[in-house]
Amino acid sequence: MSPADTASVVSRPAAAPPPAPATSRGAWGRLVRSELRLVFGRRRNIALLCGLATVPLLLGVVLFVTQDSALSGQGPGFVSRVTGNGLFLVVAALFMCLPFLLPLTIGIASGEAIAGEAAAGTLRYLLTVPVSRTRLLGVKALATMAFVAAAVLAIAGVALVTGAALFGLTDVTLLSGSTVPLADGMLRVAGVAGYVALSLTGLVAVGLFFSTLTEVPVGAMAATVILAIVSAVLDTLPQLAAIHGGLLTHHWLDFAEFLRVEIGWGVLGQGLAVQAAWVAIFGALAWSRFTTADVSS
Repeated sequence: MSPADTASVVSRPAAAPPPAPATSRGAWGRLVRSELRLVFGRRRNIALLCGLATVPLLLGVVLFVTQDSALSGQGPGFVSRVTGNGLFLVVAALFMCLPFLLPLTIGIASGEAIAGEAAAGTLRYLLTVPVSRTRLLGVKALATMAFVAAAVLAIAGVALVTGAALFGLTDVTLLSGSTVPLADGMLRVAGVAGYVALSLTGLVAVGLFFSTLTEVPVGAMAATVILAIVSAVLDTLPQLAAIHGGLLTHHWLDFAEFLRVEIGWGVLGQGLAVQAAWVAIFGALAWSRFTTADVSS
């Protein structure tokens, strides 16, 4: 080899390394869209949303029919205010759905997130896409929260339309008796709906954790709903007052702070902090279980 050839070999730049596989936002976005289509495409979930939407419709019709009878003014405070202002139908419907129907909806959606894939035999194939288990769990959580938001929105939206049609919308009389303009009242009611949705994040984390423990979705669903019920029962026992503040359901009804003259942001913040703690604990447990489990189906 001549000296010139040797020089050319020495000076030739090294070959560039092969490009890393693309796992950027595009892949993340496609995975999220796919999961959202799966969640909102299930007939069971569509039926749940439709069922929740009928609650304010039926409640509004019943109150409209009985408003001139002896039954008028009976029931919880939020319900009794509906006939005077249809905007309160949003609050009344969320108040009635929060103890059981919304937890049941969350239990079904979150309990099926991982266990449903395992039962159908598709979880193993999802993990060979390749998709990291942490990313898949995050997508499942995001899609479940989107479904929770849709459930709350379905109740609030139908309640607003039904209340406006049957009772009209006027300035809002707060719990203290003070009156605020309709625009301010609508913002407060929107805050109620937003707080209700955020108050359910802890239960979503619980459901995802239970969903990683089993390949039987019904078991995870039942465990999630039972935990919410047990929390509500414990919250009624004065002997356990010391732990009430940390219970999952204790702050669910704090949305009433939006209907006071001065909104209790400290109370609302405390409720959301409790939910954040439940999310952190059960989210970590779900991540630990899912990332170390032997997936065979």
